[in-house]
Amino acid sequence: MMVIGKLVKGKVYVFIDAANVFYSQKTLGWRISYKKLMEFLKEECDLGQVFLYTGVLFNNPDQERFLRMLEYCGYILRTKPVKKILNANGTIKKKANFDVEASFEMDDLSKEYDTAILISGDSDFAYTLKRLKKKSKNVIVISTGGHVSIELLREAKFIDFKKLKDKISL
Repeated sequence: MMVIGKLVKGKVYVFIDAANVFYSQKTLGWRISYKKLMEFLKEECDLGQVFLYTGVLFNNPDQERFLRMLEYCGYILRTKPVKKILNANGTIKKKANFDVEASFEMDDLSKEYDTAILISGDSDFAYTLKRLKKKSKNVIVISTGGHVSIELLREAKFIDFKKLKDKISL
């Protein structure tokens, strides 16, 4: 049974906010296989490029292996160093926000695709999705309840990761 295929039209580009996916997995209680996710996307639609935005930690062999695996599977990686930010309470928060870069790339490449799939629930992308719709682009958001903003739900068709578990889980 097609899940995404019935919602897309034409060439499909995918934009993945890896940090958002990480937190979704914690809520879901199961892990997403990026290899299976790529296979699923290829089966479901006329897949163009798949971009994954993530922060990187230096000298982390496990992360380096993971990133190599992603590239091998066909993901186009967009990375930058993780920043360590000291909070007022003295704790350190790690952050590598990619919303601006991903939004610009979605807009810059919009002539190359008909459907954009955003794998994130971050409300910062709402304006970008609105712009893409004005350009007659089909927009789909994949995330999970508790991690998808109402602003995104207003701008795009929504698919919950829970519906994809049997196809993309480890």
